[in-house]
Amino acid sequence: MDSRIKELIDSTKSKFGLDNYYLARHSLNRNVNISYETIYTLDVEWFPNLITQPEDDDSNPEGTAVIEIEVNSNKIESIIFVGAKSFANGIKFNKNDRRGIIKWIEQETGLIYGKQFELHKEVKGGLYFKECIDGVAVSPSGSIEIKFDQEGKLTLFSIHGQFPSKEMIKEDTYSLSLEMVDHIAKEQLKLIEFPSYKQQRLLPVYGVEEIYITNDLASTIPFEFIVDVRSYLKVDQSIYWDTPLNEPFERIGINLIENVTVAQAFSNEPSPDSLLITEQEKEKCIIAVKDFLRQGYADDSGKWKLKTLHRSNSYIHATLRTNHQDNHVFQRKLSVMIDAKRFEVLNYIDNKPMLALFDKFEATEKVEIIKEEAYKKIQHLLELKPYYVYDFEQKQYILCGKLDCQFGVDATNGEIVLLENL
Repeated sequence: MDSRIKELIDSTKSKFGLDNYYLARHSLNRNVNISYETIYTLDVEWFPNLITQPEDDDSNPEGTAVIEIEVNSNKIESIIFVGAKSFANGIKFNKNDRRGIIKWIEQETGLIYGKQFELHKEVKGGLYFKECIDGVAVSPSGSIEIKFDQEGKLTLFSIHGQFPSKEMIKEDTYSLSLEMVDHIAKEQLKLIEFPSYKQQRLLPVYGVEEIYITNDLASTIPFEFIVDVRSYLKVDQSIYWDTPLNEPFERIGINLIENVTVAQAFSNEPSPDSLLITEQEKEKCIIAVKDFLRQGYADDSGKWKLKTLHRSNSYIHATLRTNHQDNHVFQRKLSVMIDAKRFEVLNYIDNKPMLALFDKFEATEKVEIIKEEAYKKIQHLLELKPYYVYDFEQKQYILCGKLDCQFGVDATNGEIVLLENL
């Protein structure tokens, strides 16, 4: 074992009091964050001493400590005791001392409570925090979760998200109001067919499509573009062709497991996924996607729009949506995996089989309520909350207002309904 890896493992064992454990497995991994930085982690699994041989080579028996450590900062990304059972004699909390728990999180993460994270809710046996910037919510959002057993012994700690540096934040004073965005709210009210599994039918409901509105009212950021923490290249190009390719598309298996070396980790070698997609690569991807569609979707010229490209696991992933969008809450989508060197499509995922589940649902009832009437009913229930949102073009977090509504209007009778109950 490399001495640097051993040092990380030994310090983790000491920190969490794993004297009643033995090292079972360890591996190196890497990922790329929203700023194109490569983050290397060491994943370590410790088995309780009373477990001599697991029943399954891939299983983790109760009490196993699974720890993820960021290699170059030595910070703990997560620690989970399987089954919420700990045999460790290390970290222990007074469950009633919330301030003490928060102080430990601050020391562990280097983050400041109230400025970079805040309490979101109490969960069974622990606390759940959300990322913030000076108390303002963030999107995509980070989170911190901590749990302990009846004795106060740590059973789970995890931190996810960017938690950006000051340089990545374009600070501003929030100035939006619902009155100022009324025209946008009207546009965002859509007639949507929600599937009711209980009734086995499609319910027509007017609902507000979430959107972020920049603080200067100059532009908007669709909700779908910031739900993930990976960076992407926006394309938004419809794909057309004159003739199909008369040869069947054959899927090729792709390997999503990367073998990361110690040398790569400690030299902080940039991952291939950290490279920006060039204009030339973008054009090659468009051609590859077009050829794929000409094979597998020969009659669909002009029906698909290439929305985004992004790198993941050393492949380039293309996301496509249909140009014609119906009223269903779930929309048709293609996820296409492209060889990043040969620019050939290797595999794809089509969500059509999932959408087919709704084909047996009864058709939408007759719509009796017009959009203008629905908007009047729901206008007083609209929400506009400040958010710092990552803008992929500016490469910064910018202040926005998140327009949303928890309620909708039944288009058959005008009744206000809680959307989460549909």
